[in-house]
Amino acid sequence: MVEVFGIINEINPDYLLHAQSYIEISGEHDIMSARQEARQAAKKLGFSLFDQSRIITLISELARNIYKYAGYGRIYIEEIKEHGVHGLCFLAIDDGPGIVDVDRAMKQGFSTSGSLGAGLPAMKRMADEFSIETVPGKGTCIKIIKWLY
Repeated sequence: MVEVFGIINEINPDYLLHAQSYIEISGEHDIMSARQEARQAAKKLGFSLFDQSRIITLISELARNIYKYAGYGRIYIEEIKEHGVHGLCFLAIDDGPGIVDVDRAMKQGFSTSGSLGAGLPAMKRMADEFSIETVPGKGTCIKIIKWLY
């Protein structure tokens, strides 16, 4: 299943085996599918409409980045629970070119594609937990967690 992605060997996220679902991203239509899947998971867990909107925005950005920069990848969705608090974990994995300078990519306004450069910094602000693992030439893995407070 996950051995398709070269970056998996570098980051080894064992918890992928527990993900309830995943969405393959290879076209514009998959971005909509990812949004719908994320909304359903958020609604099922009891997130407010406001937080559902944030989650949809996060997933939309993740899916768009996969499609735009890597061409193909997956977003895994997992319901999680820690210290009695429920949440959703989203793991976006691709085997694209990777991010050469993560610190620079996280700065508001930086873009390698001519866009506004707001995607990654905005995702970090909207997430409760956010991390990036990237290996140039092997791909990128972005993990986002939203807790149900």
